[in-house]
Amino acid sequence: MQNSDQRITYGCAVGADVSSGGRNEWLVTNGLGGYAMGTLCGIPTRRYHGYLVAALDPPVKRVLMLAKIDETLTVHGHSYPLFANHWASGRIEPLGYHYIQYFGLEGSVPVWRYGCADALLEKRIWMQPDANTTTIQYRLLRASGPVHLALKLLTTYRDHHGSTSPDLLMHTQAVAHGLSVQAYEQATPFYLLSADAAITAAHEWYYDYYLQMEAYRGLPAYESYLHTATVEHVLQPGQTLTLVASTEAAPILDGNEALRRRQAADRQLLAQAPPELASAPAAIRQLLLAADQFVVCRSRSGREQGHSLIAGYPWFGDWGRDTMISLPGLTLATGRPQVAASILRTYARYVDHGMLPNRFPDAGEAPEYNTADATLWYFVALRAYLHATDDLALISDLYPVLNDIISWHRRGTRHLIHVDAADGLLYAGEPGVQLTWMDAKVGDWVVTPRVGKPVEINALWYQALHIMAEFAERLGYARQQQDFLTAAMQVQQQFQRFWYEEGGYCYDVIDGAGGPDASLRPNQLLAVSLPHSPLTSRQQRAVVDVCARELLTAHGLRSLAPNHPQYQGHYGGDQRLRDAAYHQGTVWAWLIGPFVSAHLRVYQDPEQAATFLQPLFQHLADHGMGSVSEIFDGDAPYSPRGCIAQAWSVAEVLRAWQEVVQARAQSNA
Repeated sequence: MQNSDQRITYGCAVGADVSSGGRNEWLVTNGLGGYAMGTLCGIPTRRYHGYLVAALDPPVKRVLMLAKIDETLTVHGHSYPLFANHWASGRIEPLGYHYIQYFGLEGSVPVWRYGCADALLEKRIWMQPDANTTTIQYRLLRASGPVHLALKLLTTYRDHHGSTSPDLLMHTQAVAHGLSVQAYEQATPFYLLSADAAITAAHEWYYDYYLQMEAYRGLPAYESYLHTATVEHVLQPGQTLTLVASTEAAPILDGNEALRRRQAADRQLLAQAPPELASAPAAIRQLLLAADQFVVCRSRSGREQGHSLIAGYPWFGDWGRDTMISLPGLTLATGRPQVAASILRTYARYVDHGMLPNRFPDAGEAPEYNTADATLWYFVALRAYLHATDDLALISDLYPVLNDIISWHRRGTRHLIHVDAADGLLYAGEPGVQLTWMDAKVGDWVVTPRVGKPVEINALWYQALHIMAEFAERLGYARQQQDFLTAAMQVQQQFQRFWYEEGGYCYDVIDGAGGPDASLRPNQLLAVSLPHSPLTSRQQRAVVDVCARELLTAHGLRSLAPNHPQYQGHYGGDQRLRDAAYHQGTVWAWLIGPFVSAHLRVYQDPEQAATFLQPLFQHLADHGMGSVSEIFDGDAPYSPRGCIAQAWSVAEVLRAWQEVVQARAQSNA
């Protein structure tokens, strides 16, 4: 593997090792919540793998349509299958990945080159922005004569979380440049099109694909796809064949033009980044492109509703907590403040009883309000936006909403979230409900309930009060400013109740049913990393040091110290096993951001702080190519797990890197 000039590339080794080629995955997105993804070696291992997963009610109702393409290249009369399948019998057949001579992520576009005899065939995949349209282009780079390329297009029509129904009929109809496909009467039709070659209808089911990653996750692991269409075309050296899969009847069919637009969009993303990131190492520039994959339009039921952020691919939708944590890194650090403003205004419309929604369900139901921290992260995101833009008009517009949020928290809102009049700290939680980011739940079992006064919730509450004081001062509300400062002072004084002197760190939760919880977790870092710290300088350093000793790994921080009796060092198995480990030792990449910020605050050493980010730069060539995974095992070898591309993982690396660069500049001034 090589990583230079923004390119992540592999040579022939990927074609020799199915384990490596099956572990690493590519992803392209369309800004609507739709995506295409798969493995480098071409073997489907997830139910989410496919060439067109369309978001029919952006950014949700995601449906897999074009699942697979089986390509066969014929050179000098000899046929070379370029695809591969893992069957339920255990066989992997054919072994098309043996012909891969190159894989590269060039900008946001994955590229393969297959060598067959003296022929070299290139394949590229991308999605057109703001359209449920995937373009697949084949180019014959080298050959001593014409070659024959045959494509079998395998389709389905199902929710991307589901399995194919045997009742699908998949009606096809000839249209200009190809076929329309409709699974059943109420289904959204999609189109298989090419301006270069004829597409003919077929109807043959292929059964018993084995999806290895679904088996690992303890989920149904067998799938079926329908061979719906065939393309056959003779390519001369230098010629291209472009295939388009789309829910639009008239997408762009000119592959070269569509690719130019995709590449221009990539260049624009890099050009608009702040100077300190635009000239950063290649890994950071790759992350600038990855950041765009999470930005989506909310146009539910055809009505434009602003922007949001997808929490992670392939299975998450837009979550309030993830969106607010990710906003500074994905929009402000990337030079897209207008997107940040749209997100902040969008979420303001969903505030209810002083709370932001935790998530918008993928099937489009009503938002869920079961989070104690998403709303508080909203204040942090707004402060970051103001400091990046000085756009006081947005703060003025949203100030009544923010004031209402504070009022609801003071008098009490859902799930017993309320300010305790005795100490000014924020209490949150009730039996059977998970309200913090450590929110794993299986049936009625809340794995990490944290009912009481969690440390990071109160660090965020302290931020919210200080931020409101800052906003009130800027807007000329002197009386309200003093009220917020007085409340913040009380929180700062009472925050000492979190200090566990014997351990030299903060309790994770106080005032819970079982007394103070001395479990060593990373949540306390937010009491150091955020702009306003309620801890003393001595305590701040102690928190950073103990987290570095016990929780820090190359790719983030463990969610629980290894010496805790409930520590789980491996994440895998069925949902119960996975959720039991999710916040009980599993490493979270996003936590590297708070750690770097806290380390900078305590040690004032930008060069040392930067070293904590370097291993994640190397990770860009692993798991989700060009992006940062959601989680990792807590034990060596710290294998990547969960989503292959996670919004707050990417965001916090970008935000922390920008903070390090700015601190370096200040120290050199």
